[in-house]
Amino acid sequence: MTDDLLHGGALDRMQIAYPNAPTPWVDLSTGINPWPYPVGALPPSAWQHLPTAAAMQACRAAMAHAIGAPESAVLPAPGSELLIRLLPTIIAPRTVALASPTYGDHARAWRAIGADVTETTDPLAEAGKVDALVLCNPNNPDGATLERSHLEYALTRQAARNGWLIVDEAYADISPALSLAPLAGVESLIILRSFGKFYGLAGLRLGALLGQPAILESMSERLGVWPVSGPALAIGAQAYTDGLWQAEIRDHLAAARRRLDKILLDSGLWLVGGTDLFRLVKTDQAPQLWHRLAEVGIYVRRFGYAPDLLRIGLPSNAAAENRLAAALSL
Repeated sequence: MTDDLLHGGALDRMQIAYPNAPTPWVDLSTGINPWPYPVGALPPSAWQHLPTAAAMQACRAAMAHAIGAPESAVLPAPGSELLIRLLPTIIAPRTVALASPTYGDHARAWRAIGADVTETTDPLAEAGKVDALVLCNPNNPDGATLERSHLEYALTRQAARNGWLIVDEAYADISPALSLAPLAGVESLIILRSFGKFYGLAGLRLGALLGQPAILESMSERLGVWPVSGPALAIGAQAYTDGLWQAEIRDHLAAARRRLDKILLDSGLWLVGGTDLFRLVKTDQAPQLWHRLAEVGIYVRRFGYAPDLLRIGLPSNAAAENRLAAALSL
């Protein structure tokens, strides 16, 4: 499978595959905020010294406050992707259920340890029937959301069979009311959080595992002594305490999403889902459209398992919006 099919974001591969495409490329292949948190000057110690316990604690406290979680239930980590891969080394469920479609690395990680993985369009119906129920809220790539009351019911069912409810909240910063973070630390609940998508700093590699002390301790042992870099801790502590920026960027993203919706609908595409960071469209001409966009330097997300779907991120400026609108009108 090519890199762009696996995750998107493989702009270097696209530039090689389409050397005659006009530049600069418009990369809409990832659901990452194109208006990142403004990183100012960092203290030299963030770069020059090994990350300190105090820096880790400051980032943990800011993160917990921002997402409404008990501080004792939060473990900062170098992105949620690594947590997805390490979690099966801590718990080893025999049966796992997850949504279809959803973020593909979840199924890959559990199948790698030999778990019996069920992919279903109604994962909540599996609550209480499997050892681990894995949900993304909001979901990727369709943006579907689950109400907290439904998740709490699923958690009760999972706890009753000594199972697990694992919630990937990579996009929950867009809609904080959806999050189960306030319940972090209760029995049978594990939450994964991502910093880079909402804050637009995916290269920083910052995220968190939320759960019971024993789970956090086991994960901490696997991550090692300095799991998060000094710059990431410093930026995370600053960004998580900047409530004004968070509120303003939510409004900005929603407005940009509305503009993108108009572009997509005006071009005749069928809008079938998404969040304020990306939209999912359906067309029987998806492979041809993906190729046509690539030829004009616009990179969107395609899916090997669903050749009629494309995921399109937010253009970062009016010029990019105009290029997308013009390419879709061809």
